[in-house]
Amino acid sequence: MIWFLIDSSGTGGAERHIATLTESLAKRGLNSEVVLYADYGKNYWIDQLTAIGATVHHLDGTFAGLFAALHRARPDLLHTHGYKAGILGRIAARLAGIPVISTFHSGEREPYPVSLYSRIDEWTSFLGERIAVSPGVAARLPFRSLQVTNYIKTRAAPLPANKQFPRCVAFVGRLSEEKRPDFFCKLARLSPPGLKWIVCGDGPMRAELEAKYQDVVRFSGVVTDLETVWPTIGLLVQTSRFEGLPLAPLEAMTHGVPVLASRVGGIPSIVIEGKTGWLFEYDDTEGALAGLESWFALKNDSTDAMRFDCWQHVETQFSEARRLPELIAAYRKAGLALSV
Repeated sequence: MIWFLIDSSGTGGAERHIATLTESLAKRGLNSEVVLYADYGKNYWIDQLTAIGATVHHLDGTFAGLFAALHRARPDLLHTHGYKAGILGRIAARLAGIPVISTFHSGEREPYPVSLYSRIDEWTSFLGERIAVSPGVAARLPFRSLQVTNYIKTRAAPLPANKQFPRCVAFVGRLSEEKRPDFFCKLARLSPPGLKWIVCGDGPMRAELEAKYQDVVRFSGVVTDLETVWPTIGLLVQTSRFEGLPLAPLEAMTHGVPVLASRVGGIPSIVIEGKTGWLFEYDDTEGALAGLESWFALKNDSTDAMRFDCWQHVETQFSEARRLPELIAAYRKAGLALSV
C-alpha cells in the first residue's frame, strides 16, 4: 500500500498528478490511498478522486494524528507532496519506520512565510528520497534528487481536420500572483479582434480581474472536467512568473491544442518553438503578442501538422508509458519492495 500525503483545499498540479498516479498504479496491481492532512470542507478534487475509484482519507490536522494513522495502517511507502506534508510526513514516517519519498513540484519559492516553510521542507528532505519534476527544481534542492517528470493520461492522435484552430484563447489555472492571470487579461485587451478569451480557474485575484476585464474576458470559475472544454480551445496561454513542470500545457497538447507560454521552469521542455507552440520571455508583452500573431496567422494545412506535433510530443515524452517506470524505480530506491 502506497500513501499519497498532501495538505490540500483545492485542485492544482500536484493534486491532478496524484490522481493520475493512483490510476496508473492501480492498473499495475499496486494499491494506493490519498491521505489529506486535514479536512477543509468542500473540495472538487475529492469528487474527482472518488469518481475514478480512489480511496481518500482525511486526518485531523495534527502531527499526533498523522503519526497514529501511519503507525496503525503501516503503508509500505509514504509519498508526500507539498511543504507541510513533506516536513511532517518525513518525520512521522521515520519515527514509524516507514519508507518515505517526497516530490518537489514548485518552480520557485513564494513570498514569506511560505518561502521559509519551503526552505525547511528542502533541508529536511534528507530524511527520505527526493523527486524533482524538472532540472530547475532539482538544482534548487540542497541534496541530490531523482528527476522524474510529471506525466498525464494521453489520448488517441487527433484526426486531420484541415480547418483553423477555434478562435478561443484560454488560461487554465489558479488566479494567483505566480500564475500572472493579469498578464493574460492584458493580452486579451491588446489582441486582434475576433478572438474569445476565457479563464478557467479561481483564486484570490478573481474579483479584481473580473471587475477590470469582464468586458474582454469570460471568467468560468473552476471547471471540474476539462475534457469537454479542450475541443473548443484553440490556444492555451501560460503566463506564469515561475513553474516547475505544469500539467495544463500537457493536457492541452494531448488534445492537439498548442501553447503560448513564458520561458520559465520546465516549460521549454514542453513548448517547442513553432512546433508545439511559442515561447516569450516572462512579462514580455511584445513577445507574447508576436506568438499570438503567429498562431492567428496559421493556415489550415499547418494546423493539422501542429495538432499532431503537440500530441506526439506529449505521447513520447510525458506519457505514462514513458515516465511511470522512472517513478517505479524511485519507489524502489526509497525502499519499497515491488515485483512489477
